[in-house]
Amino acid sequence: MGDIQDVETITINALKELNSFLLVDVRESHEFANGTIPGALTLGRGFLEIELKNRQIELDHPIVLFCASGLRSKYAALGLIALNFVNIYSLEGGFEAWKAGGNSVEQPSTILSQTEKNRYARHISLKDIGLHGQLKIMKSKILVIGAGGLGSSCLLYLTAAGVGEIAIVDHDIVDLGNLQRQVIHNETMLQKKKVESALHTLKALNSGIKIKIIDVAINTKNIQPILEDYDIIIDCTDNFNARYAINDAAVKANKPLISAAVQQFTGHVMARTQPYSPCYRCIYPEAPPTTLSPSCSENGVVGIIPGILGLHQANEALKIILNIGDTLDGKLFKLDLLNNKYQLLETKRRTDCLCHNQ
Repeated sequence: MGDIQDVETITINALKELNSFLLVDVRESHEFANGTIPGALTLGRGFLEIELKNRQIELDHPIVLFCASGLRSKYAALGLIALNFVNIYSLEGGFEAWKAGGNSVEQPSTILSQTEKNRYARHISLKDIGLHGQLKIMKSKILVIGAGGLGSSCLLYLTAAGVGEIAIVDHDIVDLGNLQRQVIHNETMLQKKKVESALHTLKALNSGIKIKIIDVAINTKNIQPILEDYDIIIDCTDNFNARYAINDAAVKANKPLISAAVQQFTGHVMARTQPYSPCYRCIYPEAPPTTLSPSCSENGVVGIIPGILGLHQANEALKIILNIGDTLDGKLFKLDLLNNKYQLLETKRRTDCLCHNQ
C-alpha cells in the first residue's frame, strides 16, 4: 500500500464545482450525531468496499471521501486505490472544515446508525431501495386492521422491513384454533388479546419501531378518526361489514388501501392508491348472502393461504412507500393454490359506486 501523502486531496470550494461524483462519509456511526454533508453516503470504513461493489461503481468514477479532519479518509482512499480505483479524493479538513465554513449539514434524523445499516443491509444493497428508500420505509406509518391470518404475515414482514410506525387494530382473543394460520401468536398467548400478543411478538423481532395497539372492533362510526394519522391502510379483516367500513373511510380520506380475503385454498388481494381508481365496492357493490360467503371457521382455510396473501399486502405497501414497481392499483390478483392457478384481473370503477358518488 502507498503513502497517504500520495492521496489526492480536494478543497471544499473545488468539491462544490465537481459534477457526477460519489461523496462518502467514512466516520464511525457515533460521529454522525453532529450531522453529515448533505447527499453523502454514511458508510464508515468497514462497509466502504462492500458498498461500492454492491453499487457497481466503476473504477474510474470520481469518489470523494471525508472523515472528521481529513486523515482517516486518506487511509480509506489508499484502500480503494489498492483495489484499482483511480479517481479517489480526500476532502481537505474533513467534516470539521465543512461545518466551520457555515455549509449546510444533514441532521441525524435522516441518517442510519451502523446497527440499522447492518439490519437493513439487504434492502440498502438493492438499487430500487438503497439508503434513501430505507429511510422512507423507516419514516412511514401504516395501519393494519386485523391481527389474524392475513395480519400475521403482513405485520411480521412490515416490522422486519423497518416500517417506522405500525398501528394494529383488533378486538379478538387468541384461541387454539387460531394457531393453525395466525403465526404471530403462540401457545403462551392463548386467551390474551390479539393486539397484545402481536405487540409482544413484533417488539421481540424489531425493538426499533413504534407499535400502537387499538383494541376495538372496527365499524362505520369509529374507523374514520383511526385511519387519519396513517400513510397506508391495510385491511386484514375477515368480514364484509368491516371491509366496507374500511373501504368507505379510506376513499373518503383518500388513503391508499390494500385489501385481501381468503377461503379454503383460494384468495385475492387488491389495492387502491389513486383518487379515481376502483375501490372495493366497485368490485363487490353488496355483500353476498352469508350462505355464499361462509367464514373460515365455517368453511375452512389452509393456513398457508392467508400467510401468502398477507405477504402480498406487505409487499404492496412497500412498493407504495418507495414508489417502485407495478402496484395492484386497479387490479385484482387471485390465486388458487390447490390447482396452482393465478390470475391478474383489471378492475373498473363503477359509475354507480356509493363511494364515488357521495
